[in-house]
Amino acid sequence: MSVERHIAGMLQQIARQQDIVEIAPQGSPSKAAALAHVAEQYGYTYGVAYRTGFKNSLVQVRMYRDPRHGARVREAATITAHPQAGNGGTVPGLGQGSLKPLPEAVGAVAVLKDLITFDVMAMYVADRRQKVMCYLACAVLTVLMLIDKSPVEALASGGLVALLLTVAFKVGVIRRAKIAQRLTAAGFLAVRDGRGGQRFLRPGQQVPGHANPFAA
Repeated sequence: MSVERHIAGMLQQIARQQDIVEIAPQGSPSKAAALAHVAEQYGYTYGVAYRTGFKNSLVQVRMYRDPRHGARVREAATITAHPQAGNGGTVPGLGQGSLKPLPEAVGAVAVLKDLITFDVMAMYVADRRQKVMCYLACAVLTVLMLIDKSPVEALASGGLVALLLTVAFKVGVIRRAKIAQRLTAAGFLAVRDGRGGQRFLRPGQQVPGHANPFAA
């Protein structure tokens, strides 16, 4: 899908003043962050992000309509400044016809990218139960390989898979911790959602509910 169609589709949702706007560009969190920044200029706030679609190729971002007065003022100013957005006109914070942020929007988009990446990586940072299941799968694999291969080959193969999983778990934890440090430095607060997962919110914001963007 072209950049113009991505932007037009999102702005159509915004024009209907939906409580929730879904953004799903194919590709990296950078594209999703650029679109999320545009949505923020129309009075929405970041909710959550996760991967979906075939082979998890889509980064799905959920934006919530901010009911506060400041958000409505920001929306009105954006509509006035960019009357043809979505119809070939300028788009707030982005270069013409692209998802590349303008210099004044680079910092805000980078923060959104960190928020999105942190949430998306949650599915790759295994908890204790997931780790146990993965290592049990390695053990089962080793047993099955004993049928056709020598004990040395089977143990070596099973051990290699277990080692790769261990490294992947560790790398994910380290990378997510670095993102958490940047978000904390940017003024975001760490909280736990209803499932016990870690999230980062702006001061005064709550974990979004289904209808009320600021309900716990």
